[in-house]
Amino acid sequence: MSPRSGRTSKPGEDVWREHTADVLAALVRRSGDFGACEDAVQEALLAAAEQWPRDGRPDDPRAWLVRVASRRLVDRHRSSTARERREELESRSAAPLLDAPVLDADDDTLRMCMLCAHPDLSDASRVALTLRAVAGLTTAQIADCFLVPEATMAQRISRAKATIRASATPFVPPTQEDAVARLHAVRHVVYLVFTAGHTTAAGDLLLDLDLQREAIRLAERLHRALPRDPETAGLLALLLLDHARSAARQAARGDLVPLDAQDRSLWDRGAIARGTALVEEALAKGAVGPFQLQAAIAAVHGEATTADQTDWAQIEVLYRLLDRIAPSAVVRLNLVAAVGMSRGAEAGLEALEPLLEDPLLARGHRVHAVRAHLLERAGRVEEASAAYRLAASRTQSIPEQRYLNRRAAAAGAGFIG
Repeated sequence: MSPRSGRTSKPGEDVWREHTADVLAALVRRSGDFGACEDAVQEALLAAAEQWPRDGRPDDPRAWLVRVASRRLVDRHRSSTARERREELESRSAAPLLDAPVLDADDDTLRMCMLCAHPDLSDASRVALTLRAVAGLTTAQIADCFLVPEATMAQRISRAKATIRASATPFVPPTQEDAVARLHAVRHVVYLVFTAGHTTAAGDLLLDLDLQREAIRLAERLHRALPRDPETAGLLALLLLDHARSAARQAARGDLVPLDAQDRSLWDRGAIARGTALVEEALAKGAVGPFQLQAAIAAVHGEATTADQTDWAQIEVLYRLLDRIAPSAVVRLNLVAAVGMSRGAEAGLEALEPLLEDPLLARGHRVHAVRAHLLERAGRVEEASAAYRLAASRTQSIPEQRYLNRRAAAAGAGFIG
């Protein structure tokens, strides 16, 4: 299903998406020709779309897809050793990519994530390639996610493949040392896939639940492959905790509902409980990383049954720890918001002043939205109204624009929300 189309998934589409990475990894592991393997997998998926509704879904969909994709690849190569190569592909006799006990990974989805997290690619290219090869999205669907024409996205993906082919480490299984180094990139890519669906950058829709669920599926697979890695557990916990609030984040018309105004009875308490347990277990293992800290912050929010019960002092402490180990402008902005909630609006405004000079933040809308909220809480409603209007002018998300303009109007009329 196109993430922005809103239509119902076709029968079998979830199964195809689930197995795309496994099938592609099985072929790439032997052939090394990513483009040819991807074409073969797509042909197998088309065959499934035609045959499964008519003949019924096979008992082992993955094996069926591997077999058909392998045959397509064999037909393309037309070599005397085609039958032997196909049998090797189907037997899955290749050695695991990652052998170190600490990683404990023998998972084709992880392999494909590792390949797509190639060090020579930009974050945007890594995400696009992961959505194509691992999540099984079409080029048109990925173009929708990035809000670019399909032809533009096709060129980007082709350039990414060409970059990898021309590199010193092309589409081959990474070494153990390289795999460990790429693990951080893999987690980052999965997180970016989730954030792309958590708040869309532009357009009429606030959420893209398909992308959120796909990111969670990838994080689940990554966690199963790396059960002893606390930061991977932290990533999964963070996604579960954030996704648990999705049903309350938008009103019936798709308008943004801020955290303090959400109907918390709509929160998925099961997901919150699981995410909280995951992050608590991960934090107890030591080697605390940024995903664990972000998950811990999300857990504090999730534990509060009302907005007034939120432990902002604890959130401030956690953001200070996060700023220490993974400093960024976004982390500092979130820390300022936490200071404003835990110590008062004027303290937050004072802490915000240096960030207003950051050119990257100033070009966006979030720093102005935080300033507007703090001004409103401080009772400086005219300044708050102007700041809300400025924030609204800096975002391309229509739901966020509507929300910020409503707050500007309310502040201008003297109503403090």
